[in-house]
Amino acid sequence: MSVSVSKLTKAYGAQKAIDSLSFTVSKGEIVGLLGPNGAGKSTTMKILSCYLEPSGGEASVCGLSIYDAPVEVRRKVGYLPEHNPLYLDMYVREFLAFAARLHELGNKSKQRIADMIALTGLGREQHKKLGQLSKGYRQRVGLAQALLHDPEVLILDEPTSGLDPLQIEEIRGVIRSVGREKTVIMSTHIMQEVNALCQRAIIINRGKIVADSPLHELMEQFSGRQALALAFMRPVPLPQLEQLPGVAKVMEREGKYIVYHSNKAPVREAAFQLAVDGNNPILHMEPLMENLEDIFRNLTKETTAA
Repeated sequence: MSVSVSKLTKAYGAQKAIDSLSFTVSKGEIVGLLGPNGAGKSTTMKILSCYLEPSGGEASVCGLSIYDAPVEVRRKVGYLPEHNPLYLDMYVREFLAFAARLHELGNKSKQRIADMIALTGLGREQHKKLGQLSKGYRQRVGLAQALLHDPEVLILDEPTSGLDPLQIEEIRGVIRSVGREKTVIMSTHIMQEVNALCQRAIIINRGKIVADSPLHELMEQFSGRQALALAFMRPVPLPQLEQLPGVAKVMEREGKYIVYHSNKAPVREAAFQLAVDGNNPILHMEPLMENLEDIFRNLTKETTAA
C-alpha cells in the first residue's frame, strides 16, 4: 500500500483532533477525505506529510514510517495545503526554481519546471510575480510545486478552493492525469468534486471514520435509489422511460432526462435497447450521485447532547 494508517491519533490536551483512524490507499487511487470543518481532515494530511507529529498510532508512506524516516517520507509526498503558502514577491519561475533547489533536483530542475508549468497551465503567467496572480493561478503554482519532484503520493487540501468553473475543470484534468500513476488523497467540501474525481470516499466526523467505501458501494449502502442522466437525439415520451425496469421517477432538467431507479436495476441496458428500437441515438449518459450530499449530511450531522 502507498499509504497505510493504523489507529492514528492526535490530541491537543483532552481534545482529540483525530481518534484512532485506520485506512489504506493504493497506487492509482484518488480518494476523497471528507468531513465537516474541524473533523480532522487537515490534521490527518499534515501528519501524513510529516508536518505534524501524531500522539499515537502508526502511519507509513510507500513503506516508510513517518516516525523513523520523516525526511524520506517528505521526498515521496507532494503536499498542497488548504492555505497555499507562497512568497508573493517571487516570480513564478523563480519560486519553482527555489522549490527545485529545496528538493535537490539538480540538472533535472529546468526540465521539471517547464513540464509543471505546461501541466498546470501557467505558461502565460510564468514571468509574473506571485502577488500579481489571481487566487486560481496561485493554486496552480501550489499544485506545480507539489508535483515538481515527481512524488509518489499527492496530498491535496481543498485543491479547487477559489477557482472559477473553467479553472476547476482544468485542475480536475491535472489531478485525473497524475492520479493514474500516483496515490492521491484530497480533501474537499464540494460533493461535485468527489463525484468528478474520486473512486472512493473516507468520511470523518469528530475525528473518527464514519464511512470508507467506493462511491458506488457508499450509494448502495446508504441510499435507496440512484439516478441516471440521459439525453437522446430526439425527445422521448416520459412514460416510455418510466416503464424501464426499476425506474421510480423521471424528470426533465436542462435538456436531459433524470431517471431515478432502484439499486442494481438494469437501466443502462434498457435505455440502450430503447434507443436501438426507436432509432434514436443516446447523446449523453451519466450516472448521478444525487443523494451523496444527503448521505454526507446524515453521517456527519451533529448530535445534541442530552
